[in-house]
Amino acid sequence: MKRLIEKGLMFGNLIEVSSPALVERYNRAMKALCGKTTALTDFHIDLAGFSPEVGDELGDDLYLNPNGCNRQFILLTTAQKNAPLLNMVFSTSRGMLRAFIEANEAQLFALTARDAVMGALQSSVYEIGSPERLMDLRQVTVEADTTGGHVAAAGQLGALIERFRTEPDGWRDDVLIAGMIELAKKTGDVTRVPISLNPMSFAQGSFWTSLFGGIYLFRDVKFPGLISSGPRDKVGVVPISPVFDLSQRNELADWLDRNGLVEPIVKARGMDAAAVIRQKMDFILVDAADRLNIDIGDARRTELRKVAYTLGDTLPEEFQGLGALLRWVESAGEWPKITSEHPAYFYSLRAAPGPQKDLVNMLLAELSPMDVRQMFIVHKELFYRTYQGWSDRKRQYVADFLAREYKVDEQGVRESLFGTEPGMDARGRPTPEPARDLGAVVGPWGAVDRSKR
Repeated sequence: MKRLIEKGLMFGNLIEVSSPALVERYNRAMKALCGKTTALTDFHIDLAGFSPEVGDELGDDLYLNPNGCNRQFILLTTAQKNAPLLNMVFSTSRGMLRAFIEANEAQLFALTARDAVMGALQSSVYEIGSPERLMDLRQVTVEADTTGGHVAAAGQLGALIERFRTEPDGWRDDVLIAGMIELAKKTGDVTRVPISLNPMSFAQGSFWTSLFGGIYLFRDVKFPGLISSGPRDKVGVVPISPVFDLSQRNELADWLDRNGLVEPIVKARGMDAAAVIRQKMDFILVDAADRLNIDIGDARRTELRKVAYTLGDTLPEEFQGLGALLRWVESAGEWPKITSEHPAYFYSLRAAPGPQKDLVNMLLAELSPMDVRQMFIVHKELFYRTYQGWSDRKRQYVADFLAREYKVDEQGVRESLFGTEPGMDARGRPTPEPARDLGAVVGPWGAVDRSKR
């Protein structure tokens, strides 16, 4: 992992906490949230205020997320909105926190100038002991206040001011006036500089969770379903159907198609399909060479071609399927028959435009694990876990490639692979993307087949 950290591919964009004042504020918030403090004088925090250094010190990476379903957070600066979210348990958490910070940025800027802001992504579920409990997650509310209770005090002061203004004898009520003065010492003049952090609620419809080995729950689609990264029978009884695992390729392909959640990369708007296919083929060759202990030199495409020549008819089926698709794209071959049973099938897809795009791309990353670039971009938890099982040679290649080809233009690479990012409304929901021409997309391969007839 040290190689990834040095290249900015892990723990990148974290916020440094090194001043005594910020460390003291962080400790006050930690004490209030989890009853613990840190002895460190210099550490880094993510979007939610989690620090990997503090987690290592405490031997507890879940010190701000003890039950996995109501993540707590500490804000020391509004700059945290651009930091990553580490140890993500739910795929929706980052979007909710960012939306909350952006909607309250002016207030948070003023509050964090003098105190830490702490809060939680609160749901009505306090423990998730089985996959069935995931169905009870319907709404998440983000609530926050300073460690000194400035927001609550401002609300109380506002109520007293209203009483003073509306009650006939309010100006003669010494107790009322004394209470206002005492609260104003903490909050300042809330009539001129209002202090408020209104709770924000978000629908928890479709999401991924790392719990139970990884589960994708799709509820906001025409045909709802649950996909487990582990064996289907480990999920148990859940009030949703169908339930899949990743081994059910045909059923998954049909379900994704019926919901209009995927599109072939050769039909995707704005994508250089040939370049993307070639790069996927390179990743597959690197994986094959690594497994067979074949030297790949500096892993340039000329070196990888030598690997392909060496493997000959033993080339992975994923490589051969994508090669046939590439020949068709470049008008040098017939349309290949790649069914959902073919190992190359899910490598040939990307998520269709829509509110579930990011979640579907995460799922596709699990179904096409040799595409390390896609895995790193859309499913970092899976990437870091998979990375640990690679040889040092493959780790070096992947780290060098991502630093060279992705870090230099992250936004541009994401858009070239997955399309433009949807905007977010004030409640953190993706804004609708232009509707697709459904007549041009009849199943992942249907439209292309019709054009070839």
